[in-house]
Amino acid sequence: MNSSSQGLIRARGKAKKKPSPKPKDPIRSVIVKGVEYWMVTLPKHGGGRDRRYFRTEGQAKTYLQEKRVELLNHGTASLAITDSQRVALLRAEDLLGPYGMSVVGAAEFYVKHHELIKNSRPVDDATSVFLDALKADGLSTRYQADCRNRLARFRKSFGQRIVADISSNEVGDWLRSLKDESDRPLAALTRNTFWLRLSALFNFARERGWCSENPLLESHKAKVRSSEIGILTPAEFARLLENASDETLPYWAIGGFTGLRAAELERLDWAEVHFDSDLIEVKAAKSKTASRRFVPIRPALKEWLAPYEDRKGKVAAKMLRKRLERDRKLANIKHWPSNGLRHSFASYHAAEFRDAGMLAQELGHRDQKLIFAHYRELVRPTEAHKYWDLRPETTRSITAIVG
Repeated sequence: MNSSSQGLIRARGKAKKKPSPKPKDPIRSVIVKGVEYWMVTLPKHGGGRDRRYFRTEGQAKTYLQEKRVELLNHGTASLAITDSQRVALLRAEDLLGPYGMSVVGAAEFYVKHHELIKNSRPVDDATSVFLDALKADGLSTRYQADCRNRLARFRKSFGQRIVADISSNEVGDWLRSLKDESDRPLAALTRNTFWLRLSALFNFARERGWCSENPLLESHKAKVRSSEIGILTPAEFARLLENASDETLPYWAIGGFTGLRAAELERLDWAEVHFDSDLIEVKAAKSKTASRRFVPIRPALKEWLAPYEDRKGKVAAKMLRKRLERDRKLANIKHWPSNGLRHSFASYHAAEFRDAGMLAQELGHRDQKLIFAHYRELVRPTEAHKYWDLRPETTRSITAIVG
């Protein structure tokens, strides 16, 4: 290779590369039908070009700057937003602004809510599973029956509704609409028991992922107004014991002289009445508070129960409600006070023995607050003496005098 050829190669090696073509300005002036416009040209999402026309250069530059910001934040996908979509987004932001919610946040909430509804259950199905769980968890048959009966009314109104789609307002209105057998609004305590059973159902549904929250927490309970405790007079209790049948006498006597709750009385077995130690055992499984306790058999009760020492099985008779109603009619007790036996026991106990701690223990209370709130100085000591001295012999003389 001669020197001239080598020089040519060196010259070619040192030759400068051609400069890249200068990118076209995305904004340029164009004439359309004799009118000047400013055209903005941008790459289109998916390929091609997107051109927009503006009457002034300032408008074109503003639009270009907005698009560049969108491109930095969201990539080329932001270029695909149409004018109608942009208007919709701006409208959505205006609507959500007062609630401090973004468009993305609202979309996420919507998707989550509808996913929840899709995975939820109708009230009928959820209630059936709930009742089966109560049985499997060993809840008392009485509690299971109460849940079944009260939730049956809810199922009748909401059976096919999806659990996740039921609002607190609907539940509140339904509770307020409940009527008793006389077509009167339910008493506050009764309505609140419905509230408790429904709340248990929705808590169960929430644990299963069938709803995001318990609507009962936003629905207020009924206001229970305090009222004077209703009790039996010694003469009324005497007439009741005297007119009781052989099957119902133990129920009345134990209830009036021990203060056991009605449910505890109905669950009581003669094997739990310990005549040798003068104690009645309330087992944890049969107690409202799920705690075991002993209640003394005082002298009056011991005399009433003496003929029953060899009895076995349940203390409460079959067809109990009808039998108790018969006894009350024979005793001429026209108005039966709510929890009459338990309240009578507590009131006369407080007046006779004046020991709030002992009374709270026998009633199965955790503290003495209710004792001081309801039973303190409710009856005179002379009346309490009469009550605790009601024996089979004295009862007959009292009923003969009273008639």
